[in-house]
Order: sequence, then structure tokens, then C-alpha cells
Amino acid sequence: MTIQQTENEIIDEFSELDDWMDRYALIIDMGNSLPPIDEKYRTPEHLIEGCQSRVWLNAEHNSDGTITFTADSDAIIVKGIISLLIKTLSGHKPQEIIDAPLDFINKIGLSEHLSPTRSNGLLAMVKQMKLYALAFKQKEQ
Repeated sequence: MTIQQTENEIIDEFSELDDWMDRYALIIDMGNSLPPIDEKYRTPEHLIEGCQSRVWLNAEHNSDGTITFTADSDAIIVKGIISLLIKTLSGHKPQEIIDAPLDFINKIGLSEHLSPTRSNGLLAMVKQMKLYALAFKQKEQ
């Protein structure tokens, strides 16, 4: 499935919910279903700068050229947000991740329903995932 197809799937899923409390519940459920990150990645080096909550992110460059992300957070909403990003970007090649506009964030209204600090954290998560992709792309060359 392409990144755009995954984004469309997320947009469809959220468009079925009119109430933002229901959307937050969906985000929390997604966070609760996120597989746990290996304890060895719960280190300061894997913390995302710019997040008010603690968010650990790891990226693995697979032999087929794709990237697999794992993450965790100590805040349940943030854990749900990072799970949305992982669902969208994990399993894709570096250039696809770098080029991904991630339109779903605005289309589902996520950025406008987050506090300023959470919005900054969301941007920091996206930035870190794209930086991992950029680093892996350069490593391939």
C-alpha cells in the first residue's frame, strides 16, 4: 500500500466520526495497539527533541531498502499520534518518506485540535522520521 493510500484510509476512518471526542478515542485506541518499543531504544538518544511529552523513536533500515519505525510515548494521545505516523510511513523507502506530504494531518483536523505544544511535538515527530529517511537515503548512495 502506498503512503497516499494509507493517508486516504486514515482520512476515511476519521471522516466517519463527527465528534472530536470520538476521534480522540480512536487516536487513543491506535496508541494502545502500538507494539512496544524495545527497551534498548528508551534512551536519551532516541528521544525526540521538541516534544513536551517523552517520545522515543527508532528506525531500522531493512535489507529491502524500506524503513521500519518503532516508538513509544509516556502520553497516551501522543502515543496515538506517533502510531498514525508509523502506520503511514513505516515499510516505505527513504525517498517516499521524504516526499510524503502527510496531508492527512490537516485533512482529519488533527493539527487544529491539538494544543500548541502538542502541535509542535507532532511537527518534531514528522521531522525526526524524515531525518531518519534522509540519513538512510544518503547511506544508500
